[in-house]
Amino acid sequence: MKVGYARVSTGEQTLDMQIDALEDEGCEKIYSEKISGAAKERPKLQECMEHLREGDTLVVWKLDRLGRSMQDLVEKVESLGDQGIDFVSLQQDIDTTSAQGKLVFHIMAAMAEFERNMTRERTMAGLKAAKERGKTGGRPSALSEEDITQIQALMRDDEVSTKDICDRFDIGTSTLYRHVGPDGERRSGDN
Repeated sequence: MKVGYARVSTGEQTLDMQIDALEDEGCEKIYSEKISGAAKERPKLQECMEHLREGDTLVVWKLDRLGRSMQDLVEKVESLGDQGIDFVSLQQDIDTTSAQGKLVFHIMAAMAEFERNMTRERTMAGLKAAKERGKTGGRPSALSEEDITQIQALMRDDEVSTKDICDRFDIGTSTLYRHVGPDGERRSGDN
């Protein structure tokens, strides 16, 4: 059985062109929705995926109708394949029922994995170079060295509460205790 899925991002867009193409392809059932492709929850897509059975073929008008990203698309199509469900994208002429279609999709999957690996390598190289220059990642410290010295003195004063210190420096207690212990001593892991 051929099952179609159609999606547009906004209410002003129409599903007609996609639905017509899916019907021309012979889809017996079509799920459609108007929702952003970036949305994590797409109820009609979820319903469509649950409806599919071994031997079925999922048909979409275009690849970006199904996946939020190349990685998401690859994962979805591989999951379909694991269940014995074929996949067809009309605009890209990808049809996993044929050897050529499977090859094209596997090449796309390999390219997506290659790009992920290259991004990871560039990120790690950048972090290493920054570390060698003495730079660390993450958000800047909420407290300066001067602030920590003042907090240490205030922590030793029994008349000043933790809440007063936090209010004065506009920080939460977790930030306070990350830098200075309850006894006013500097935390060993703090730089």
